[in-house]
Amino acid sequence: MQLGRAFVPVACSFLFRTGACCMGHMALFVNGAGKLNTLFCATREATIKASSRVLQESKPSTPRTKKSISEKKTMSAEGNGGAMATNKQVILRDYVSGFPKESDFEITTTNFELRLPEGSNSVLVKNLYLSCDPYMRSRMGKPSAFALAQAFTPGKPILGFGVSRVIESGHPDYKQGDLLWGIVGWEEYSVVTPEMHFKIHDTDVPLSYYTGLLGMPGMTAYAGFHEVCSPKKGETVYVSAASGAVGQLVGQFAKMMGCYVVGSAGSTEKVDLLKNKFGFDDAFNYKDEGDLSAALKRCFPKGIDIYFENVGGKMLDAVLLNMNMHGRIAVCGMISQYNLEDQEGVHNLTSIIYKRIRIQGFVVFDFFDKYSKFLEFVIPCIKEEKIAYVEDVAEGLEKGPEALVGLFYGKNVGKQVVVVARE
Repeated sequence: MQLGRAFVPVACSFLFRTGACCMGHMALFVNGAGKLNTLFCATREATIKASSRVLQESKPSTPRTKKSISEKKTMSAEGNGGAMATNKQVILRDYVSGFPKESDFEITTTNFELRLPEGSNSVLVKNLYLSCDPYMRSRMGKPSAFALAQAFTPGKPILGFGVSRVIESGHPDYKQGDLLWGIVGWEEYSVVTPEMHFKIHDTDVPLSYYTGLLGMPGMTAYAGFHEVCSPKKGETVYVSAASGAVGQLVGQFAKMMGCYVVGSAGSTEKVDLLKNKFGFDDAFNYKDEGDLSAALKRCFPKGIDIYFENVGGKMLDAVLLNMNMHGRIAVCGMISQYNLEDQEGVHNLTSIIYKRIRIQGFVVFDFFDKYSKFLEFVIPCIKEEKIAYVEDVAEGLEKGPEALVGLFYGKNVGKQVVVVARE
């Protein structure tokens, strides 16, 4: 995303789930004068309708084949409007229960015509980078009346945030060669609705950053910390899942505020990143701690003022025992619970009463009126190298299932990105 000029689709601190990433489609436009115009489709029904439109426009025009595509053929097809190409896709085999597995997905190809239907207002794009996000797990299960977002459809490509280049446009605001960011199918080519995407204007940062630091995770970290947590200089801040796309940024934003920051992660390598790359004051490997409450007491002898919640379960229980009076907890996500049939209960809830703790769940689109403010803050930080940012890059769409599933086993180090094609 770029300073003062962008459109952002759905996102949340838990988009399409409960707090770290988007439900209810929210499009954010910035005109040439830098003024924001927001379009909210706040209801679940509106969101499902919008998501369904993307699914319909992304579906293959012809039956699948097993023929692979070569880069030479792809380039030739792109240079000749209406030529046929093959379109590699990541398909959901069936609804998922428990932890997702690579076998829950299938790599297939379809025949794909590189031309829009006459009179179409859509945009045909080649996908470059895809974002792996924890919220996507909530869309792999069976449809539910209680779900915040429409489930993926078995037999069709899964959907997620991606960075794409326009091949052909039926929309007056987009032309061939433009770069876009928004929801796309996990495939090489997609037909998308421009209203659910934004145009990328500044390209002096890696385009993959629009899957994280300059995209939904970055705004999630900014809004969750600054708007929900109401931080003050000198306060103590704890971030769980701190080496991920959101956590690594929350910790750095907190340090910029003059806070004392501790993070937890699931490996020695990640702990080292937190302390030596991202500048956390301290960090620990939660897998090495038999008593999480004791570990937090060791790191925060005077208690925790702010907890940025990404994990849930036993971690939240331990945190409640170590919170200070009038502490704040921003509930961004609960990744430890997403794959459980019966989610874990929390036992130390009376601490909320006695310590007057404020716990707030959030979705990032609630704060997109702050988006221009976020960009004004974060882009100079990137250019001045005040923010460290780590990506875990998987090369090739065929590596997508492995990369996505790895999120739920803690295999990624930093923001997980899948490269479909280099720009």
